[in-house]
Amino acid sequence: MSTAERQRLAPAFAVALFVALLLPPVRAWLESRMSLQMLVQIPLLITVGWLLSAALPPRLGEGIARWNRHGISSLVLASLAGMFWMLPRSLDAAIGEPWMAVAKFASVPLLIGLPLGLGWPHMGFVVRGVFLLELTATFFRLGWLYLVSPIRLCNNYLLDDQQRAGEAMLVIGSLLLAGVAIKLLWGRFDST
Repeated sequence: MSTAERQRLAPAFAVALFVALLLPPVRAWLESRMSLQMLVQIPLLITVGWLLSAALPPRLGEGIARWNRHGISSLVLASLAGMFWMLPRSLDAAIGEPWMAVAKFASVPLLIGLPLGLGWPHMGFVVRGVFLLELTATFFRLGWLYLVSPIRLCNNYLLDDQQRAGEAMLVIGSLLLAGVAIKLLWGRFDST
């Protein structure tokens, strides 16, 4: 499949994925466990935004690129929004408060996925490396916190579910670290 075909199909796939995530049975299942909400639902919402970046008209993309030198502005925006949705209180509120659920379904694709989709092609080796290493460190920090905390950090999830999420985050952090190490030893970050 050519790049032009992928760019043409990306918005339709993004809309289909977003609609699927909004379906009540899918949403209920993904929000039934902390690990599913954090490690499946939110990354899929980020993917929706990333795919939407291909739908922007070239002129708008060029305008955004002027203030997004080397992808740093989009990285900062995505990081700040991502930090908010990693807070246990935010996860709880997204389940219990309808307005927070709407905020999650709007802000994760538009403030995390879309900026990353727009910024990643412009990020150089160092910026990509710093982003990936910080993401890895975040997975290790939060994974450790969720694993060793003697109390529930999210009211909607049991302690054992929180610990499973912590274990999964440590595994993901290890895989990211291995991927970065392999890329540093045998590849480059600026290649796609």
